[in-house]
Amino acid sequence: MTTVRLSLLDRTRTRAGEPDSAALHRTVARARNVERLGYDRFWVAEHHGVPGVASGSPGVLLAAVGAATDRIRIGSGGVMLPNHAPLVVAEQFLMLEGLHPGRVDLGVGRSLGFTPAVRRALRAGSSAADRFGDDLAELRAFLAGTGPITARPAVDVPPPVFVLAMQRGLDFAASAGLPAVVGGPLLHDPDALQRYREAAGDGAYVVASADIMVAESADRARELLLPEAWAMVRSRETGAFAPLESIDTVLAHSPTPRQRERIEAWLANAVYGTADQVAQQLHVLLERTGADEIMATTSTYADTDRDAADAALAAVMTQVRAGASLTPPRTAGPAAPHRRDR
Repeated sequence: MTTVRLSLLDRTRTRAGEPDSAALHRTVARARNVERLGYDRFWVAEHHGVPGVASGSPGVLLAAVGAATDRIRIGSGGVMLPNHAPLVVAEQFLMLEGLHPGRVDLGVGRSLGFTPAVRRALRAGSSAADRFGDDLAELRAFLAGTGPITARPAVDVPPPVFVLAMQRGLDFAASAGLPAVVGGPLLHDPDALQRYREAAGDGAYVVASADIMVAESADRARELLLPEAWAMVRSRETGAFAPLESIDTVLAHSPTPRQRERIEAWLANAVYGTADQVAQQLHVLLERTGADEIMATTSTYADTDRDAADAALAAVMTQVRAGASLTPPRTAGPAAPHRRDR
């Protein structure tokens, strides 16, 4: 496990009572911090019309992140290809590559907008996701300079493409021989990952994505995850993914039995606990999936808690890579490369 990489997806989560612009500055500051901590990759997201996420334009945000950092790879987790013309995506990421050579990744997904109104605003019809395979091939041609027109700016080596491999995405990644970013149920399906590796050949590379929280105790780590868990649960009922609320505010709510059930289900898919407990859980995850890289997707309300958790996870990964002696896992929880071509 000595070569397992550690990366972070920051979704630019907004906070209740704060302007959205604060979330943008928070993302840039976090990128600087995790670069100092030795993370290999820092990605941002694309969400449209979502109150809890300020990042609707990954390319623009990545330009700011790249200007504020020096070494860490920067990328998208991901650009939703059904929302864009492949040429425009290629031009944006070729421009980022020109500005920050050797540091840019292009992660793409096939999700449509969160609501019908968003999909209409994006001019994305119901069949847009069905074009993903063709759009992906067209995008790669533009990046490689073999498209029907030449996308600019020209670069020596185009950004590598990753596929967000939820559900059918893994099949697209396999057939294209591209790295796959996997999460959710796929993290518990080693057979599907093995089929992907066999089909993708030399291009196979698995990034395991999960919510990860390290704290001084399992109870504290669980508590730090509650703002995100509560927002996810409420979005199932309201149709709106809300800004994060403080831990005290969340604890003051009186969730219904159904809400409690959903909170526990969400937490069961997270990796959390003390440093030793998280190291053990990550060891099990890596053994099960054979992942080449861990990508944390964790959010919490307070910046100080977030920064402490990011630092703790960096230390945990040092332990995991070294194969240090690990304590047994807690019973309450769930069970990529820095190279230029990834």
